[in-house]
Amino acid sequence: MADKYTVVIIKPEEKDKLLGEFSKKQLVDRKAFIHGMCIELLTDTKDFKEMWEDNFYYMSDDVRPHGRIVAVMDQKDKTFRVLYEPVSKTCFIINTDYYGWVKSIALAIAGDFLEEYVSIHSRFSIHGSCIDFSGRGIAMIAPSGTGKTTHSFGLLFAPNAKLVSDDWFFVKLAKGDVIAYASEKNSYIRDDISAVWKVFEPLVKNTKLDNKGRGVANIEDALGGYKRRSTTVIKKVIILKRDPKDKSIIKKLTVKEAMNYLIANNYCNPHQLVNDESMLEKTEVHMVNTTKAIPVTHHEILKLVKGL
Repeated sequence: MADKYTVVIIKPEEKDKLLGEFSKKQLVDRKAFIHGMCIELLTDTKDFKEMWEDNFYYMSDDVRPHGRIVAVMDQKDKTFRVLYEPVSKTCFIINTDYYGWVKSIALAIAGDFLEEYVSIHSRFSIHGSCIDFSGRGIAMIAPSGTGKTTHSFGLLFAPNAKLVSDDWFFVKLAKGDVIAYASEKNSYIRDDISAVWKVFEPLVKNTKLDNKGRGVANIEDALGGYKRRSTTVIKKVIILKRDPKDKSIIKKLTVKEAMNYLIANNYCNPHQLVNDESMLEKTEVHMVNTTKAIPVTHHEILKLVKGL
């Protein structure tokens, strides 16, 4: 999956002009509750509207949005564009049929709002997964293609494991604790997850997939009830890499080593990330090299889980 695109920053005047042009289209308006914020979607694409409703918690139409996404097809200029006006937190995603960008940019807009909203209740956002084990959590952060989704879903087979997030979560620092909060109602799964973990085959089969083989699904339909949790306290952070030249599998990292890796890899986030190392300072950080076979690597990750 390609996650690379260029965001062009535009001025409020250009935003108003574009809204005026696209308001002539028949746009569906849906609002989502994302960690206390209202993010609005305006779209002319039916699949986006339906996947948005499955993906996020509902927000009343009476609530004014903190941010807005306009995802439309433009018949005049058929080039793919992502335009962002940061004052009103309005993003235009023009000429794409890929919902993954819509939902990720929605979360990035929420993160942008939180970054500017500085208070004792401030949060920062992480593009990564988070799994809870009886109130103690593991966060997994990784560049694309290193196995974050595969190993995150594999951890859910543990009896006491619950999914907080498989892609993006919010964090609050409170009295020495790193508290993680879920961002989405359901998961945006890939069809190849069933090739590794067979239990997900029926879930993939019964999920409407887009042309990139992804769709919104409830993982509890595959694993049974009570496998989700809205919050946890993060105790360990696992950073994944895939480096054939490095023969080691697991290495404990200092905060400086972890930050250097994240900075070098754009914080493992092709969309956006609040650059805050506070979470790393209050947790135990390990790096896992995923060049070995999946069962071998996963066995090593499970050792870290058992050490919670």
